[in-house]
Amino acid sequence: MIQTPQQQHVDDAIVSRHSIRAFLPDPVSAGDIEQLLEVAARAPSGTNTQPWKVYVLTGAIKQRLSAAVLAAHNDPDGATKYVQEYNYYPLKWNSPFIDRRRKVGWDLYALLALTRDNKAGMHAQHGRNYAFFDAPVGLMFTIDRSLELGSWLDYGMFLQNVMIAARGRGLDTCPQAAFTQYHKVIADVLQLPENEMLVCGMSLGYADNSKIENTLITEREPVAGFVRFLFE
Repeated sequence: MIQTPQQQHVDDAIVSRHSIRAFLPDPVSAGDIEQLLEVAARAPSGTNTQPWKVYVLTGAIKQRLSAAVLAAHNDPDGATKYVQEYNYYPLKWNSPFIDRRRKVGWDLYALLALTRDNKAGMHAQHGRNYAFFDAPVGLMFTIDRSLELGSWLDYGMFLQNVMIAARGRGLDTCPQAAFTQYHKVIADVLQLPENEMLVCGMSLGYADNSKIENTLITEREPVAGFVRFLFE
């Protein structure tokens, strides 16, 4: 099937998206951020509820948030003091999901020459999340606590739109559930109202293609592995 230029542009934006873990310091204009969020907000949502709310962080406020979360991350008692509000991952892992999780983790650490016994190195690399991987823009996404599972499904479509709209503008992203462990710290810095719950964070900017961690491209199951075509 021959693709039209429009189809190719959309496909390229989707396929070229991958999580970037090292960014250039080049700024992103407020106009570009506003425009891509306006486009992303065309995501569908049940009865047009539009459950998303976004906090755009740059400059001093982003640095202040990063410093506060990194301090919590480096707290020796942090594992017990800071817990997630919701379970992003299953409480009990099974195959093939645990296999995929392990592979992407060890593939990244291999690129960075981090061995299994280098716990300090792995901790520091995980902490790079909280500096937004040096991206000039950090995004925080929240949802009203009164909303249910359907709205979270809608939210996922919005987040995907943000990342694809970014690619269409030559920008890169890294969606980050890692921030959710420190939701209380983030709520304090951003003065979030009680009715808002943190969904995730995201780094936004231009990829530093000189960094080896940005060469990591995760594998995908072929269509035959997850689709059944039922024809009569």
